[in-house]
Amino acid sequence: MGFMSKILGTNGSRSTEDYLELDLDDFDTVSGEAAMEVHIAEVAGQADAIDIKDAVYDGDLVIADITRLRTEDRTVDHIIDELRQVAQEVGGDIVQKGDDQLIVTPTGVQISREKLGRD
Repeated sequence: MGFMSKILGTNGSRSTEDYLELDLDDFDTVSGEAAMEVHIAEVAGQADAIDIKDAVYDGDLVIADITRLRTEDRTVDHIIDELRQVAQEVGGDIVQKGDDQLIVTPTGVQISREKLGRD
């Protein structure tokens, strides 16, 4: 088996046993002040959008899990509209990934609409 085959595998199928969850305490943290942080958020209602907006205004990127919101609820549309407005105001970007995630970026960060890797 060649080196690249070991990295990429020979067949495209993977299972959860092929992956290892890493404990961040085992790794060194970034020393000094980072220019931007990436936040993970869970959105269950309108109040959670405030924290996301604050983070984006502060120059941070947010990945928000919206699975707790009912898709037929008007709240989802309202939250997405608010976050879209914030992204526009700061010169950032926003994209919805599937039905369960929103990614909102700050000033100067654009989200590519093309996937990396093999088709």
